[in-house]
Amino acid sequence: MKTIVKTIFIIILFLFGLYLLLPLEEFPREPIGAIVSNEPADVEDINRRGYFTNFTRSDVISHYKDEFKISIFGVNIFPVRLNYPPEESKLLIRDQTRSTFLEELVFPFRESLFINGFEPKEDKDVIVVNREKYRQKIIVKHNASKTLPRFILGMLSVIFIYLFISNIYDTVGNSLKKFKNK
Repeated sequence: MKTIVKTIFIIILFLFGLYLLLPLEEFPREPIGAIVSNEPADVEDINRRGYFTNFTRSDVISHYKDEFKISIFGVNIFPVRLNYPPEESKLLIRDQTRSTFLEELVFPFRESLFINGFEPKEDKDVIVVNREKYRQKIIVKHNASKTLPRFILGMLSVIFIYLFISNIYDTVGNSLKKFKNK
């Protein structure tokens, strides 16, 4: 039984290591028909970009979920989707970001992509660029990690989980033996 568990653990460790070592994704493409924002806050950081689009929130998230995926042996791995209150955009995107929604697409131990959207609710906030009205402005921020640290932290995490489970298994096994002997 222990050899089967160790074999499974080695396979998981290999696949997880491969997942951690794959190169980072390039910055995802903008939604079709979106206009790139040239506002100073949107061009000051190479990992943050702004766009004007007529896509809905679900269209934007769906687009970036398709763009921001990893393939291992032809199998697509999609990111975990996290939803934040719009107020968090001032902390996670930029201090003066306006927001009606904020979501994050995450590959644990690897990288994440924040997607912030602002859809005007009042006439004074209408988005017009080059005399064309847009439904919303989105800001996309890519948070990457360096390969070596993420690999080391990921491998250590899996090893510690294995040791933790082994200790629990041994403790329960020893307790059951003592209980049976009494």
